[in-house]
Amino acid sequence: MDKIFGCYRGGVISDPSRFAAIAVLGDDLRRGMYAFIRRAGRAVTRDEAARSAGISRKLAAFHLDKLVDAGLLATRYEHPGGLRRVGRAPKVYEPSSLAVQVSIPPREPVLLAGILIDAVRAEAPGETADQAARRLARDRGRRLGEDERAALRGGRLGAERALTCAEQVLERHGFEPARDAPTLVRLRNCPFHPLAAEAPDLVCGINHAFLSGFLDGLDAPTVHAALKPEPGHCCVELGVTDHPE
Repeated sequence: MDKIFGCYRGGVISDPSRFAAIAVLGDDLRRGMYAFIRRAGRAVTRDEAARSAGISRKLAAFHLDKLVDAGLLATRYEHPGGLRRVGRAPKVYEPSSLAVQVSIPPREPVLLAGILIDAVRAEAPGETADQAARRLARDRGRRLGEDERAALRGGRLGAERALTCAEQVLERHGFEPARDAPTLVRLRNCPFHPLAAEAPDLVCGINHAFLSGFLDGLDAPTVHAALKPEPGHCCVELGVTDHPE
């Protein structure tokens, strides 16, 4: 996708390696060996992986190398049991730190969980957990907006330019923005679903605060986030106002 207004910095997929890993796991043999190695709780030799899949050592090596190339497995040379023996230690395989999870459109449970955890830790005297969550969500959104504003070239950020930037940033976070009009962006996906269905008032309030904070940080006073829940859409839409708050 082309860079627009100096704002776009990446696509919907923040880490393409995860999709490469998912493609590699589409093969039944690789998926089986990967599951075996994860369950083993220790580094596994090529021979052990081959026996687990009922294939030759040479074919196992081919599939194991694919898993390594995709970042799913890490390798080193080690004698079984860590014992020192004569001769070269065999190559062993163990799971890497790459977490593989896919959702289309993407979800943001980590962002929401982080806000809620911070709210529990930072609840101010006389402040409810709900109020703390909204305050911290707005702070997080503001920091995101400030980072994006700093990456822009100088000059005034007009309403349409601000909406374009917001579209591209929020696309990366799974909101699926759609420009229904030059001055209106509807968000067709809630990245916090299905948690929003469990506690809509809380989650939608956090979402609204996060997006409002983002616009504050972006320094876009003519654009506002409004709570307008609709079935099958995010509860917030971004629009232009003639009288910024």
